[in-house]
Formats: sequence, structure tokens, C-alpha cells
Amino acid sequence: MIALIIVLVVIVGIIAWGVGSYNSFVRSRNVIQESWRQIDVELNRRYDLIPNLVETVRGYAAHERNTLEQITALRNQARQLAASAQGAPTQERAAVEQELTQAVHGLMVSVEAYPDLKSNTNFLELQRELTDTEDRIAAARRFYNANVREYNTKIDSVPTNVIAGFAKFEKATYFEVNDPAVRQAPGVNFGEISQRPAGSTEPQQLPTNTQQPPVQPPSAPPQISTDPFARENQNKGPFQG
Repeated sequence: MIALIIVLVVIVGIIAWGVGSYNSFVRSRNVIQESWRQIDVELNRRYDLIPNLVETVRGYAAHERNTLEQITALRNQARQLAASAQGAPTQERAAVEQELTQAVHGLMVSVEAYPDLKSNTNFLELQRELTDTEDRIAAARRFYNANVREYNTKIDSVPTNVIAGFAKFEKATYFEVNDPAVRQAPGVNFGEISQRPAGSTEPQQLPTNTQQPPVQPPSAPPQISTDPFARENQNKGPFQG
């Protein structure tokens, strides 16, 4: 009888653990879907801003025609992928969104050559809204990727991987940044302090205001005059009046 009770307790414990693990996967999957919807909202907002940006730049910067056509094509491609993805991110869409981000950033850099465009009120407002949108996309992407990492870790971990395999929970896709410029570490330049002649092994002297000029020994004992005006003239340098 005692053995039977122990077996029943073990079975109930396993069932309770399995149900709890399954519900944990469901909660994690729902959090991922919700966090992705936040990214999707901001991406669609960027889709709506880009046509106005293109038309504004076209009126001032006719030479940027190729860039504007590229941005328009990428925007249309990204929107089509968003409509066919059914709420789930894909590697293809992530790549197109990254290209679109780089193209818009490149356009913002190129408009530095057009002072009239930079002072245009409509352009400045679009620039501000796009910057705010990109910031929100970056924040939402970090939150989404953190949830994906936690969910995928549970799928690979023991013993929850048993429940994941039994219930057919699949890994979620990251929405990553693949821009080398974003991943590149910033350079550090200490200016003239770190510069020294090639092949030199001598330590470099740092400039200081407390260093005193070397004192040259007098070739002859100084002549002390009793005239106060003569002593005053002796204390003046060659460029002092």
C-alpha cells in the first residue's frame, strides 16, 4: 500500500510538472508574439513616413534619385513581406528591414550637402519622427530578442526539452542587427599624447605648466648696482618694455 501511494505521488508530481512546463512554454510564446507586435507597429509607422520623406527630398535633391528609388523599392518589399508573414518575423524580412534602415540612414547623411533641405520645416519634422521611430524599434527589438532567448533556452534545456518536443514547440526567430557599422567598436584616439616618432623607444613627455626652464650658470658673478632703476632694468626680459 505504501509503495502504491509513493508511485501515485510520483505520477501526480510528473503530471503537475509537465502541465506547468507546458503552460510556461505557452506564456513565453505569447510574450514573444506580443513583443513582436510592438516592433511591427513601429515598422508600419516607418512605412508611412518614408513616402513623405522621399517626396520632400526629391524637391530639393534631384541628384539623390537612385537613393530615393532604392528606399522606395525596399519599403514596398518590406511591406509585402510584412503582409505575408502573418505576424511572425522571418530572416528575409529582417534582412530587408536592415537594408531599409541603412538606406534611410545614408539618405540622412547625404542631405548634409543641401542647406535649403536641412532648413525645411517639413523635412525637420520627418527627420525627428523617423529618429523617434528608430529608437522605439531598437528598444522593442531588444525586448523581443530577450524573450526569444529565454524561450529558445527552455526548448534546448533538460528536462523541459522533453515537453517542447512532445508538444512540438519550435524555436522563435531573432530579429537581429547585422549592420557592421552598428557592431563595430568605437575607436579611441588620445590625440597628440599617444603620438611618438616611428621607432622611438623613449617615453614621451607630457606637457605641463609646472616645468621650469633650465637655469644657466652665470659666466661671471653678477654686478649689483646700487641704483634702483638699474636693478629694475636688469630684471626685465629682452621683450619687456
